[in-house]
Amino acid sequence: MNARTEPHVLSQLSNHHLDALEEETIFILREVAATFERPTLLFSGGKDSLVMLRCAEKAFGAGRLPYPLLMIDTGHNFPEVTAFRDQRAKELGAELIVRNVEDSMARGTVRLAHPGESRNVHQSVTLLEAIEEFRFDALIGGARRDEEKARAKERIFSHRDSFGQWQPKAQRPELWTLFNTRIAPGEHFRVFPISNWTELDVWQYIEREQIALPSIYYTHQREVVERRGLLVPVTELTQPRDGEEVVLRDVRFRTVGDITCTCPVESTAASAADIVIETLAADVSERGATRMDDKTSDASMEKRKKEGYF
Repeated sequence: MNARTEPHVLSQLSNHHLDALEEETIFILREVAATFERPTLLFSGGKDSLVMLRCAEKAFGAGRLPYPLLMIDTGHNFPEVTAFRDQRAKELGAELIVRNVEDSMARGTVRLAHPGESRNVHQSVTLLEAIEEFRFDALIGGARRDEEKARAKERIFSHRDSFGQWQPKAQRPELWTLFNTRIAPGEHFRVFPISNWTELDVWQYIEREQIALPSIYYTHQREVVERRGLLVPVTELTQPRDGEEVVLRDVRFRTVGDITCTCPVESTAASAADIVIETLAADVSERGATRMDDKTSDASMEKRKKEGYF
C-alpha cells in the first residue's frame, strides 16, 4: 500500500510535519527571549495561544516561561474563555497582565460611536497603552497566514514604528530564518511563531498533544439567529433583531473573541479528532465563517493592523 491508503503511514507523515512546525515555533520563541529585553506573549485563552504556550513549555521547561502573558480584555469576552485563561496561567505559574478596554474608555482614549458598538477594533488603543506602560519591545502573537489575506502579507518578525503602526511596504526580508530585529527607541516588534501553521495543523497538534481548551470549542447547544450567512449567538450583547427567529442548534466556535463579533458554526464535533475531520472538509477560513467584523470593508484587517491591531 502507498502512503495514501496506509493509515499508520499517514499518521507518521503528519507527525513529521507537526514536528517541523513545532521545531520552528520553539526556535522563534527562543530567539525572542534571547534578542529582546521586555517581550510578552499575547494570551487570550484561545486555541492558537494555547498551542504557543505548549511550544513555550517545551522551549523553556514547565513553569519557566521567560516572559509575562498579556491579555487585552474588551469586557465582552466569553466567560468560559476568560475563566480558562486565568486557570491556565495559574497552572503555569506565569505572570498574567490584563488590561481592559473599559479602562481606556474611562480615560477617554477610547470613545464608542454608540453603546452597542463592538469594542473589538478598539483593542489596539488599549494594547498600545499597555506597550507604553510596560515598555514592551516584542509582542508574541498567535496569528497565522491562512486566517486572512492581510495576515498572509506579514512577516514572522513584524516591525512596528513608534506609533505602533505596521507599514506593509517597508517590511524587512526574512531569508533563511535570518531576522533583522533592530529597533529605534519607541519601536517594537510583533512576532508570530505559528505564522506557517494552518487551522488543520493547529487541531492536529491539539489532538496529538492532548491540549485542554475552553469548552466552547467543542459541540454544545446554543440559541442562535441566522444573519448575513452567519449564526449569531443570542446573548445580552447580541439580541435578535425584528423578524429574526431564535433557534437552538448544536454549535462550536472555530475561533473565540469579542462576543459582539464572534459567531459559532453548526457542528457535532466533540473532540479534537472530530474537528480535524471537519476541518479537512471546510471550504471557508475560520475568520470568514465566524467573524462579523470581517464582513465590512470599513473594518478590514489590513486597515486595523496599520493602526496597531494584533
